[in-house]
Parts: sequence; structure tokens; C-alpha cells
Amino acid sequence: MPKILIIEDEAAIRRVLIKILSEENDTYQVEEAEDGLSGIEKIKNEDYDLVLCDIKMPKMDGVEVLEAVKKIKPEIPMVMISGHGDLETAVNTMRLGAFDYISKPPDLNRLLNTVRNALDRKQLVVENKILKKKVSKNYEMIGQSQPINHIKEMIEKVAPTEARVLITGPNGTGKELVAHQLHEKSERASFPIVEVNCAAIPSELIESELFGHVKGAFTSAVKDRAGKFEAADGGTIFLDEIGDMSLAAQAKVLRALQENLVQRVGADKDIKVNVRVIAATNKDLQKEIAEGRFREDLYHRLAVILIKVPALNERRDDIPLLIEHFAYKISEEQGNTAKQFTTAAIKLLQEYDWTGNIRELRNVVERLIILGGSEISENDVKMFASK
Repeated sequence: MPKILIIEDEAAIRRVLIKILSEENDTYQVEEAEDGLSGIEKIKNEDYDLVLCDIKMPKMDGVEVLEAVKKIKPEIPMVMISGHGDLETAVNTMRLGAFDYISKPPDLNRLLNTVRNALDRKQLVVENKILKKKVSKNYEMIGQSQPINHIKEMIEKVAPTEARVLITGPNGTGKELVAHQLHEKSERASFPIVEVNCAAIPSELIESELFGHVKGAFTSAVKDRAGKFEAADGGTIFLDEIGDMSLAAQAKVLRALQENLVQRVGADKDIKVNVRVIAATNKDLQKEIAEGRFREDLYHRLAVILIKVPALNERRDDIPLLIEHFAYKISEEQGNTAKQFTTAAIKLLQEYDWTGNIRELRNVVERLIILGGSEISENDVKMFASK
């Protein structure tokens, strides 16, 4: 049931607005406040889906109410009500974050359309927040061991800054989780994080993938195409397995970091970009530098902050929590109740040599859930998870 607050000092206008909204939709729950101060108190104590607010009022005018609401509950759409002499002010409130404005006396169709559109926007904001929470949960870092707690502490310190981060560690350890956490806890979280797996893209296509191309730049370039750096503008680009990138592409990435400029393949025009770069690798880049496969100047540009993700064998204390997490997640995906693992089964899994790290553990948990009994026992582990 949408909840709407009307802040208006003229009782007659309040009555008209309440009548229009009630007759339009009997599910609207409409409340009223006779001035800005009482309106703000209601907004602090209640959750509203929409606020209709007069501009000229005693004690606290509509512009002040708008500014206050944007600080305390910025997700609430505000529709301003203006007299004929307030039109310029009403337009200015749009710049301050108002959803829209309506004039006095209110036009029936204009009012109802504005209310519907504002409520649709609010619903969209709510759905986006739910979706973002789901996405965040997919990149949750599970564990309470000392190495993982150290990484979490680093993320809290580094994420709000603009510092570039190089994440190292073996395959399957969850380097992409660190990258997503850094982005989601940063000022850039409302913009995209764009992932590029440098190892999965052929060397002859990596420059086009990163920087885009213009029509005719090569045989299959049938139209202009923006690259990943442009797609990440305002947000974060995550260069996974950067140790596999060609030297030619490394040179262009270096320029992008130094000058915040990229150039599409086949073009001579620079494009300004504003991105934060996070990179990851499973390789020893110092060794790659010594053997001439990685640029030392690029390494120093990327490795402002170094985060090393430990192998699963180095954080065995986290295995019980990881098993519980994967068992719940996999069972949820399959539409089943999560199976429990016996203490003996967990203890045996903690003793395994996890060369494939967390990725391997997840696969084993899934196999045990599918093939094991109603409760995963030590025998199930010996039968279905043996190396």
C-alpha cells in the first residue's frame, strides 16, 4: 500500500489533494502535515513512498524541507507544489533533487500522472537495492581466520580511496571477491565494475576489447565499438589475470593510467576516462619482469596497494564456514533443504590438500550434496570426495 505524505499549509489544498488521491486509488494511504517542521518529523519517524510538498510555507519552506529530506531519506521522491509566482523556484527544486512539481490549483491528470511516475520510480529504486544486495551476497567473503580478517581490514581502509590495487594469489582463491568488495565499498559503487579476463581474450583482440575500435580498423570491425575502459567510466575496471596481457596492450594500459586517456584501435582521437583500476594475477610479476614479459613501470603503477589472497590450505579454519555457506547456496539453487555435514565429515575435509582452493571445495560440496545421504557423513566424503 503506497504511503503518501502531503505537506501543505493551506487546509483547502490539502483536502483537495487527499480527495483526488483517495478517489484515484483506494490503496493510497495519505497522511498530511500543515507545515515543513511537522512534515520533517513525520518523515523521520515514518516510511513514505512519496511526499507532496508546498514551496511557500511558514516556519520552514519547501526548499528547506527538500534539502532536509535529501539528507535523511534521499530515496523518497519529492513532488513540489507551486503557486504561479513560484514557478522559477519550482524549476530550481528539480536541480536540488525534486522528482517533479505541480502548480496550484492542481490539474487532475497532471497530478495523477506525476504521482504514478514518482511511485514507479520509488519501486524501481527499491528493486535495484534488493538486486544490489543479492549481487553483494554473491561476492561475500566467507571466513573468520586471521588471513581473511586481515584482508577484510585492508578492504575497509583501501576501498574509500582512489588507490589502485593489485590482488595476487593462486587460482580459485577468490581474488574477484576482493575486487568486488573494493568496488562496492567505494565512492564509485553507484557506477559499474567492468571485469576483463585478460587470459581469456586472444592477444590480437585484447586492445580492441579494452580500448574499443572504429569501423574498418580491422576486417571484422563493421562498426564503431566502445571498449571496457569507456564502459567503466566513473566506476571500476577489474583486469583479471593481467600477467597474461601482451606487452603492446600493457603499454596502452600504462598510458590510460598515467593520463586517463584511451584511444580506440584505428582512431587518432583520445577519449578521456575516469576509472579506478584493480588488477589481479596468479603469476609472480617480479619474475615476469625479470624475464621481460611484464613492464616494470606498469607494475609500479598498479601495485600501489598489494593484497595477497591466501590458498585454502593456509586458512583451513575457514573450511567449516565455507562448507556451510556452499551447502546452503547450492541447496537453494536446486530448490532443496540444505543438507548438514557431520563433524567427522567436516574434519576429514579440513585435512585434504586443496590444490584447487575454494573453487575445488565448492565443487566437492556440490558433488557430496548430489551423491551423499540425507546427512553428509565421513563415509560419503571418503566415497565421493577422495582425491
